[in-house]
Amino acid sequence: MKIAILSTNKNLYSTQRLVEAAQSRGHECIVMDHSKCYVGIQQGKPSIHYRGENITDIDAIIPRIGASVTFYGSAIVRQFEVMDVISANPSQAITRSRDKLRCMQILSGAGLGLPITGFARTTSDVDDLINMVGGAPLVIKLLEGTQGIGVVLAETKKAASSVIEAFYGLGNNILIQEYIKEAKGTDIRAFVVDGKVVGAMKRTAKEGEFRSNLHRGGTAEIVTLTRKERETAVAAAKAMGLTMAGVDMLPSTRGPLILEVNSSPGLEGIEKATNKDIATEIIKYLERQYEAKQLLKPVTKRKVKKESKL
Repeated sequence: MKIAILSTNKNLYSTQRLVEAAQSRGHECIVMDHSKCYVGIQQGKPSIHYRGENITDIDAIIPRIGASVTFYGSAIVRQFEVMDVISANPSQAITRSRDKLRCMQILSGAGLGLPITGFARTTSDVDDLINMVGGAPLVIKLLEGTQGIGVVLAETKKAASSVIEAFYGLGNNILIQEYIKEAKGTDIRAFVVDGKVVGAMKRTAKEGEFRSNLHRGGTAEIVTLTRKERETAVAAAKAMGLTMAGVDMLPSTRGPLILEVNSSPGLEGIEKATNKDIATEIIKYLERQYEAKQLLKPVTKRKVKKESKL
């Protein structure tokens, strides 16, 4: 196969590991900056151009779409899909997962455990919104935030009201969530590929911090999931339509509660914490899809000579 990694930075750990894994299994692999791709749309002849060339020989792609270019990156993935190229994640599922509100709504509809979440448009409803999630302390999140950016813990109702009003005043869309005290600054990331958890780690926030993101100084270690945690992670990825996903969960007295389902989860933290080759699991999935696609191709009918009648 010829595999393209859609990434704006070829030097990132995740991008390099995917290239290594693909090449080690005998595939040709290139890195394409999806922000520099452009599409051609015409009847029966969709195309993608990159650096002045018409790209026609890609068998599969692995989207590594950053939050800042979700719209454009998803459009490029969608164009590859129109051209019948296999994708590690569908374009629609990527856009779905990036919208935190939509993600929560889908997971709720699927009956999966979540922190109580509120969403409103005006400051006139702030008091009821705070009460809806169980009062302070509570967590306030920007809908567009990533890696813990735009996430605030408000420890009192007064502080929560001030932060919410400030965000609304700046024209930001936010979610308000209950604070899960028993999690004690830890969460679990389960890495799901093709309906199976291929690795899991527990992340712990640094002292004085409630966000456990590794980018915020958190630490990670391998963890053995409970049956319920494993089932929840797989069900969350399925509900979102993601073949490859990082499912973040909080341990709670009500069972695992899903914080986020990430369509472009990083490989560095989980591979180092678990000592597992997650990148190769992704390549193996593409191989299975490619083989299935080959089997579905129409077989050329052989001409059978009619037996002569004696």
